[in-house]
Amino acid sequence: MTHLLFVCTHNRCRSILCEAIARQALPQSFRVSSAGSSPAGDIYPQTLLALTAAGFKTDNLRSKSWKEFESTPPDLMITVCDSAAGEPCPLAFAGVKTVHWGLQDPSKLEDEEEQAALFTAVIEQITAQVPVWEQMVMRD
Repeated sequence: MTHLLFVCTHNRCRSILCEAIARQALPQSFRVSSAGSSPAGDIYPQTLLALTAAGFKTDNLRSKSWKEFESTPPDLMITVCDSAAGEPCPLAFAGVKTVHWGLQDPSKLEDEEEQAALFTAVIEQITAQVPVWEQMVMRD
């Protein structure tokens, strides 16, 4: 089983979006998780609402530390921090192939309409990227 791990600092929005979408879109031969270097401990509420509205399952999602995966490192770690916003991307798991894919953080927007539009855009970006991740893993 191939393990994909999506990582951002707080594991409360973007990495959770990636986990939920990839879990549903990838074949059962993939184990999909998300984690944070400094997890918030809770998921940003609008993240779950946006996923549900887009038709994705949200059960078993939780904000967690990447330390949970130290004994079973992923095959591929995808960081989703937005370097354009000056966010540092966490690095972990020596020897694990790591890919960076910066995503804007909808939870940072205060205007509800702008936030909803960004959630939709980010969900569409992630959905379009899932086949790329699958091919990336299959090539290795």
